[in-house]
Amino acid sequence: MGEFVCRVADGNGRVFALVEAAQSLADARQKLLDRGLYVYSVRARSGIFEGLTRGSRERTIGGSEFLILNQQFNTLIKAGLPILRALDLLAERAASPKLRPIVGQVRDRVREGKSLSEAVAETGAFSKVYATAIVAGEKSGDLPGVLEQFIIYQRVSTNVRKRILATLVYPALLVTVAILIVSYLVTYVIPEFAKLYRDLNVELPASTRLLLSLTVEYRVAFLSSVGALLAAAAGVFFWARTEQGGEALDRLKFRLPVVGDTLLKFQVAQFSRTLGTLLGGGTPLVPALQTAADSIQSKLVSGAVLQAARKVREGQSLHDALAERRVMPELALDMIEVGESSGALVAMLSSVAEFYEEEVTVRLAALIAVIEPGILIFMAIFVLYILVALYLPMFSLSMAGPAR
Repeated sequence: MGEFVCRVADGNGRVFALVEAAQSLADARQKLLDRGLYVYSVRARSGIFEGLTRGSRERTIGGSEFLILNQQFNTLIKAGLPILRALDLLAERAASPKLRPIVGQVRDRVREGKSLSEAVAETGAFSKVYATAIVAGEKSGDLPGVLEQFIIYQRVSTNVRKRILATLVYPALLVTVAILIVSYLVTYVIPEFAKLYRDLNVELPASTRLLLSLTVEYRVAFLSSVGALLAAAAGVFFWARTEQGGEALDRLKFRLPVVGDTLLKFQVAQFSRTLGTLLGGGTPLVPALQTAADSIQSKLVSGAVLQAARKVREGQSLHDALAERRVMPELALDMIEVGESSGALVAMLSSVAEFYEEEVTVRLAALIAVIEPGILIFMAIFVLYILVALYLPMFSLSMAGPAR
């Protein structure tokens, strides 16, 4: 008998995780269903490395193709087609061929008698935000309206990510080119010059000796240092995937000047957008907070939101619950407090998301405007030093030649 990590919801809409002992995955799922629980996911427990490998195992679909799929699905439902017939059409004619098999899996489960939300959750290919939105749509009886809310959320989120990625493309290209150029010089060019100067037996300037020492004589030590740095980076990466490591690293990142504040505001914008979408679709506040916490990449912000969900369940206001961990920016907390007191929390969360998304985009553009010339200047100085150090003895030889 094995153990399975299960994410479920009870009749009150409370979402939580538990460990179930069962003979198989299907047996664990059936046990949970027999207890009246709604099953989001069931996976085999993998021991100490579960937290490290979970991110690599979970792959959810998204992006522009998923956005188009939802638009097609919502259009078919609004036209009056039954859900099963709409899924049949999408499984055969969805705009993205790679999504058709996934839609086919959902259709097969619905055909077996399961609800759309159960079918979506069981495939494991959709985000928890999407699965929770479908649940809210079924419970409220307004699935097209909820899907419309999710489509708006997905369109805005996708556009923000595209703008950020587009801003980062050029600096990433510059860094890549710099690494390739330096690697070529160190690997092929400098060793050839070292052989030449050794055969000529000439006295080398200090800059040339330093360059040749680092790249030829102490090549093993230098590469070992680079390898040690890469190993340390890998260790930090895996440590960051644990709860304690992720929170500690997030605290460090958020304290960095300029960059840290931008990273935090991006996470807050993501949280506000997700929570506002779920609440607007009819999801109760506590389950919406739990689902929003799962959609946040930062473990520090996610932990603060999960704690807030527990406090809200105990009767505390959302503003006070979020303020306890002192993670959220004061402006976001003030806007949430106003939204709660005025009964316009969904609209205020959308305003928070829009404000921080715009601020992140502007700040990122300003940072890139400084970083890009900085990278170019550093590349120019570094490559110039290598070239001068390599060719300086040649100039000395050519000047000394006529004197002889």
